[in-house]
Amino acid sequence: MADGRAEPVSEAPPRRPWRDLRARAASAVVLAPLALGAIWAGGPFFVALVAALALGLAHEWAGLCRARGLGRDSRLGGTLVIAAWAAASLWLRADPSAGRANVIVLALVVWGSDVGAYLAGRLIGGPRLAPRVSPSKTWAGVAGGALAAALVSAGAAKFLFLEGNVTAALLLGVGFSMIGQAGDLAESAIKRRCGVKDSGRLIPGHGGLLDRLDAALVVAPVAAILSLALGRGVVLWQ
Repeated sequence: MADGRAEPVSEAPPRRPWRDLRARAASAVVLAPLALGAIWAGGPFFVALVAALALGLAHEWAGLCRARGLGRDSRLGGTLVIAAWAAASLWLRADPSAGRANVIVLALVVWGSDVGAYLAGRLIGGPRLAPRVSPSKTWAGVAGGALAAALVSAGAAKFLFLEGNVTAALLLGVGFSMIGQAGDLAESAIKRRCGVKDSGRLIPGHGGLLDRLDAALVVAPVAAILSLALGRGVVLWQ
């Protein structure tokens, strides 16, 4: 200032860690029954769901590549990931005896991990996981996501499949949560590189399809490989 006095510093707006909770909850109420219904019905309903999501994911990925001016190789790397997710999801659900159970519980485990990470990150906070990549992610969120996924997985083994191995289901839930959160972090790194906050605006509270399905994109192929190793007809939570 000309008179030697410092310019007053405006106070930062108060932090609102729950500002997106209502939108997230509303999106879940609408989308979760649609997804679970398509998984339950299987056949053309599930194929249509996966095809629609794959097209949307590919569209968002192409948009991210255009925003950063990425070349053909980058577009092909992302498209292959989406194709792997779609193929793995369809292959898992096509199992006539175990497909419905495996895909539904897998979806619940991934969603449980997401909810657990969100709640633990907001309620506990603490040290950041990777502040340069995703400032909102915390170690508490990682632990909360793993715990929630483990509980969902063990609950499925105990109450849905009465002969399930609860200990193995706990470990399976933790493993899928860690894989999914790694996929989430990778997508955050891509968005940071592209200079965008969200991959799109399709889903209130979440952003785009890539923001919502980032964990599933890597979890589904791993689950398919595990199912292939165990053999067709085997429920992963038994």
